[in-house]
Order: sequence, then structure tokens, then C-alpha cells
Amino acid sequence: MSSYGYTLSVENILPYAWFRYATSDISNIGFRIGLPVYGTGIDYSRLLYSKDNKWDILNVAWSFNPNHNIDFTYYKFTQKNPKKQRMGMTSWWGLRGMYIPSGIMGKTSTRIGFLFGGWMGKKLGYELGYYHDFNSMPITSIFDLNWDFNSKENKDRYGDTPHKDPASGMPSEFSRLTGISFQLFFVLNQKSAFKQ
Repeated sequence: MSSYGYTLSVENILPYAWFRYATSDISNIGFRIGLPVYGTGIDYSRLLYSKDNKWDILNVAWSFNPNHNIDFTYYKFTQKNPKKQRMGMTSWWGLRGMYIPSGIMGKTSTRIGFLFGGWMGKKLGYELGYYHDFNSMPITSIFDLNWDFNSKENKDRYGDTPHKDPASGMPSEFSRLTGISFQLFFVLNQKSAFKQ
């Protein structure tokens, strides 16, 4: 079985198309194609637990972008009405670890954070998350618009982790903006991504 659609996200300049194919009744593989390259990637999902209207999934993903990254996500799904298909009235939350081996400045960033999402019917879903690099700034300051990396105190504490790439002006691998994720999923078919 397979499913496909497209996604709008704050991380990408343009929408990207996605396709998922079930390799077994407990696993599937996904492909993403973005233009020019934003959002392009591949991921693998495996069902770890399923009982009644709840199931857990482990997902490993690689994304190609200026801060290309590898993600490990543990999802917990809940279906509000078990008699409906899995993509109908389903919500989830997850814990994600993100590793950026070489970002836009050529440096490494490791992030961890939470996400949540849901399907609003059979054809539209959303996901919102934030993944923080604890070596780049205090998590208590993520909403502080006046926090200044260039101050002596912050440079002494957080080292060489500028939040803006001096060459391009884009958010660096250390920026809090790099850790924000908001996506809207649009499904163009309604088949399950797992074999039934």
C-alpha cells in the first residue's frame, strides 16, 4: 500500500511532495522531494507497539537542506474513534533528537525536543515542534527577543555558536529558528502507509 501528497512548512521555501510505501505490515519508507532542494529527504518508520486505538512508531529520517540533518523520533499515536481509518481523527506527540553534522557554517549541532500533531479529517494534517540546542543558548531565553549572542557573557558561556551565518545572513545550525518546525500535510490519496 502507498500514500502520497504534499507539505507546506516554515522550514522550506516551497512546498515539497512526499510518497510513502509500506514494506511490511509494521514498516514503511518515505521519500520527500523539494524544490530546489529544501525538504528533500528519506525516512523509515517502524511500528513498535499497537493496541486498540493507540500505537507507537520509531522514525529515522535524513533531510537535505542548508542545515542538513538526521532525526530520530519516537511517536505516540492515539485514534479518537477506533472504528475510523487511522488517518481520521488521529493525534500524536513525539520526542525527537536532531543531529546536524555540518550546518550552513560547517559546524555541528545536536538538538532535542518535542512535537505534536494530528489529522483534521482524512486529507489534512499538521505538526508543530521545537528542538533545542542546549550548547547554543539557555532554553529559558528562547522567547527573549533581546537575547544577544554577541554579549561577552553569552560568548563566554556558549562559545562560538553564532545564530546567524555571517556570509549569507541565514539562520545558522545554532539558531533557535532552525529548531522550529510547523508543517501542514495534504494527502492526495487515502490508503494506509502500512500494509493491511
